[in-house]
Amino acid sequence: MAEETAVIYAVDQGVATITLNRPHRRNAFTQEMLQGLRHSFTCAGEDASVRAVLVTGAGKGFCAGQDLSIFDGIPQPEDVRTVVLDFYRPMIESIVNLKKPVIAAINGVAAGAGASLALACDLRIMAHDASILMAFSNIGLVPDAGASWFLTRLVGYSRAYEIAALGERISAERSLELGLTNWVTGADTLVEDALSRARQLAERPTVALGMTKAALLQATEATLDATILLEATLQAQAVATADHREGVLAFVEKRTPRFRGQ
Repeated sequence: MAEETAVIYAVDQGVATITLNRPHRRNAFTQEMLQGLRHSFTCAGEDASVRAVLVTGAGKGFCAGQDLSIFDGIPQPEDVRTVVLDFYRPMIESIVNLKKPVIAAINGVAAGAGASLALACDLRIMAHDASILMAFSNIGLVPDAGASWFLTRLVGYSRAYEIAALGERISAERSLELGLTNWVTGADTLVEDALSRARQLAERPTVALGMTKAALLQATEATLDATILLEATLQAQAVATADHREGVLAFVEKRTPRFRGQ
């Protein structure tokens, strides 16, 4: 894996844990790190034993965004465009296209493109002392790495513009109120609680969850008719899965289903 020490990938009990591991730089992104993340998400998608993915950061912060020290002075416009299109875009798309649930466990601050990474995940759990910071406007930049797309869909245009324009740190509790995170927990139990959520998802019908993800992602832009058509197509596929048969059988037998992700 590219820059192996900067991105740690491990699988246990059906959950792939991806850890950003540059704590001395608050896990700020380098190009090699972005490639490593993309590779990790691809591995999780291809591994049938992986049924949920957890993303977190080592040390005191989730991710500080782009490591500006990789540029020699002020970045040139074409260099920035290249980084966004050739490195951030494929990494973010590897999350969106992953047909398995992805949870971000946010410790410390998720800033700039680090916030983009967190928002690209399907679910988020934050430590009570963690925060989200859309810091782009604070240095005269615009949201990137998909932040505009995710933020608007999560909180609506007006709130998204407020968050992006003011560039203020958003606490975990405020993030919960706004819908930027799903859960808030203690800092000491963040990873444990996140793993518990991930394992819960790993026991669910993986194929159906992947189809649900696809349907919900397109629903914000598609017409009602197009959405129902997609639901019908996906439902026809879901009804043929082993997990569906197990779910029906468990219902009839009045027991807890044992889904296998098939």
